[in-house]
Amino acid sequence: MSYILLTGSTGLVGRHLLRDLLAADVPVAAMVRPGKGPATLDGIMGYWEQEAGRSLPRPVVIEGDLCLDEVVPDAGQRAWIASHCDSILSCAASMTFREDKRGEPFRTNVEGTKHLLELCRTTGIRHFHQVSTAYICGLRQGKILESDIDVGQTLGNVYEQSKLAAEKLIRSADFLAERTFYRPASVVGDSKSGYVTSFHGFYLPLQLAHTMAGRVPVEQMNDRFYSKLGLRGDEGKNLVPVDWLSEAIVTLVTRPEHHGKTYHLASGDPVPVVEIQRVVAEAIQKHYPKQLATSISESELQALEALFYEYMSIYQSHWRDDPKFDLTNTRAALPHLPSPKMTADVLMSISRYPVERNFIAPRHERPAAACNVGEHLQPLLATPAANGNSAPVALQVTGAGGGQWQLHVAGGRVTSAEPGLPTPVSAGFHLSAATFGSLASGELSIDESINTGRLVVQGTAQRLGELKSALQQVISARAAEHRTPQPLKA
Repeated sequence: MSYILLTGSTGLVGRHLLRDLLAADVPVAAMVRPGKGPATLDGIMGYWEQEAGRSLPRPVVIEGDLCLDEVVPDAGQRAWIASHCDSILSCAASMTFREDKRGEPFRTNVEGTKHLLELCRTTGIRHFHQVSTAYICGLRQGKILESDIDVGQTLGNVYEQSKLAAEKLIRSADFLAERTFYRPASVVGDSKSGYVTSFHGFYLPLQLAHTMAGRVPVEQMNDRFYSKLGLRGDEGKNLVPVDWLSEAIVTLVTRPEHHGKTYHLASGDPVPVVEIQRVVAEAIQKHYPKQLATSISESELQALEALFYEYMSIYQSHWRDDPKFDLTNTRAALPHLPSPKMTADVLMSISRYPVERNFIAPRHERPAAACNVGEHLQPLLATPAANGNSAPVALQVTGAGGGQWQLHVAGGRVTSAEPGLPTPVSAGFHLSAATFGSLASGELSIDESINTGRLVVQGTAQRLGELKSALQQVISARAAEHRTPQPLKA
């Protein structure tokens, strides 16, 4: 399988997609912004490893920025994309609901899509997977078909405008062989842990209630504040947890028979606004870390009421009664994976997480690497691959400091290396960065690591001696002095 280029891999949905794609053994090239992007990605992977209790594969890291005309500035990385990627999963987006001075959300969602399409055109990517939004339907009511795109609808805000424009750009790109669109409803945190990294949609009234809880009694927020938004309470909000959304997208991405369609990734059971109000009040009362207000003067209440309305009015179009999203394609492709019902317990879980953390987005520290395998391979990575009969051997190293590479072997000698696994993998090694470090330091032998299950060698029995020799060349003396070790006997 060729690599899939993933954008938005440090966002809420993107980091879940990264985890689930890697868990499904999908080769991933994760695009991150230059500078702190790679460190942020390492921190995210470290978090997932803590959650999983084991080391995980690392993606190939591509430094890029959708707001640049040349999305990936490095020519070498663009060449790598051309050689290794045949599809893209675009998840990067600006969630701005009011246009700002930088031109967001159009700068990222529209111009960024144009730049990304140009990257695809020049590198040969012909399969485009786009994470869009169900809300490109705008202010329409009734049943919204998955096949509906631009039917002259009035759009509720600039975010919806930008996402509809992005879809239309992708659909009009005649060089693409295939376009698949995933349209989630309103995304909330993990249905089990509540884990969330950004606060939109459902979280807006919760965050405002959290901000005002020390000054305004909770019951008065419900009685007074929501009424100014013109809500009756029976409006339905279509909420989907990010863990289910990611699992659904990865299932569809990895099954080519489902490509080329549009999927509403939404719930058949919207949550009434009155239930959201109740959960917000209960979450603040149970989990607010400071002293709750018990009284307030009418004049102060009116002033805070006005501030609440001013802020929420930016998103007022989002708090309308959601239409009925047609789920025909989604249910046909995912009969085994219905959207989970957003019960009171689930809503409380996703509310508790940000309230207890004072709405501070989690920041995961870059984990210490047991061994930086990329640095260890640097002399080989700096050597151009020779033309001829070299055989690629996969090197997959999990955990901090790990990554994916292919070693070029000719005449029993490792001649060079490059990022990314060969396609297909007929021979290779699978180990952790900690095991690689122990091998490189001489604390562990190749045979010991195989016998204890710390090193998995893929290949025929006849090639085992050759493969062990290749790995020995890589781990001993760093190959830095370009010595030519003698091949080991089997």
